[in-house]
Amino acid sequence: MMAVLFTIIGLFLFVYFFMNGYPDFGSRPSKQKRQSFQKSLQFKQDHFVNETPTVMDTSLSTALSIAKDFIKGNPKGRPDQPLKTVKLKIQDGLEKNTRITWFGHSALMLEMDGKRMLLDPMFGQAPSPFPMFGGKRYSKTLPFSVEDLPFIDAVFFSHDHYDHLNYRSIKKLKEKAGRFFVPLGVGSHLESWGVESGRISEHDWWDEMEWEGLHLVCTPARHFSGRSLTDRNATLWCSWVIKGKQSKIFFSGDSGYGPHFKNIGDRYGPFDAAMMECGQYDDRWSEIHMMPEETVQAFIDVRGDLLIPIHWSAFTLALHDWTDPIERVTKEAGKRNVPVAAPQIGEAVIIGRENYPQRVWWK
Repeated sequence: MMAVLFTIIGLFLFVYFFMNGYPDFGSRPSKQKRQSFQKSLQFKQDHFVNETPTVMDTSLSTALSIAKDFIKGNPKGRPDQPLKTVKLKIQDGLEKNTRITWFGHSALMLEMDGKRMLLDPMFGQAPSPFPMFGGKRYSKTLPFSVEDLPFIDAVFFSHDHYDHLNYRSIKKLKEKAGRFFVPLGVGSHLESWGVESGRISEHDWWDEMEWEGLHLVCTPARHFSGRSLTDRNATLWCSWVIKGKQSKIFFSGDSGYGPHFKNIGDRYGPFDAAMMECGQYDDRWSEIHMMPEETVQAFIDVRGDLLIPIHWSAFTLALHDWTDPIERVTKEAGKRNVPVAAPQIGEAVIIGRENYPQRVWWK
């Protein structure tokens, strides 16, 4: 009995120290930070909530059905061959037009008003705390080497899920970036990975700030957060408005459809370009990830001029065909006369130019 007891205690201690010491998990906000979150309308009973009631079915039957479907898999769930990418062209001087370069999934580079910024720069090979497991990146390699990137003026994150916030990417970027703009609580992860607190700016929904001539707004999303078994919704999730002299940009982050899109459009629209999530959906989690047709409606709600679909073409996190998001979103956009730019991974979209990327490269 004593041997069994000591074995149980040993396993418990191993799990405890592993969950609190493995760096990829990041770090929960401190007690002092959590106390400061009480000022947020989104923080209730020690965790963050959506402004629109959002039901996530976590029942055993649903979990089993999802597990069964993922084990079965989808033969069209990822490309037959690694995706080709366009080599990133680093410019010595930033041009007058705003340039948006997509790196697959939700990772983007935004060059605007003489500033070079990264949005959700997940540059890892798998959206998992254990890179040897999980679905690998479709393109295998990125259009650049992180080590060869020039200085990044600012990095923006929408939330702390593994397909958006990657420990190894931060370790490589932290000496190359000036500022980090994140929703409430996400800064704790960055600090645990060696980013100085003075370079991190944490924000609640509707916070507005001026930075280096740009007007920034942390805006709502309908989603959730967490990186381990014990930190569900311990940090906030968001979208971003970035307004400069050249352009006004909206970045959706991850979000289910909801009235917040129209609220953002009414307050800050129209936008020259809106990068909107359109992939990794399923009827069983439709309240936290939009269907492609909802993506088009959300784009209309925020009053965008050019739709750039994101959150697809890098990882398999849902059961649909890998091309289904872009095919459905472009079909719906065509019906509703919505302009779409669908760049290849590494290809730039230059705002203000008439010829946006239109080639159906995923075929």
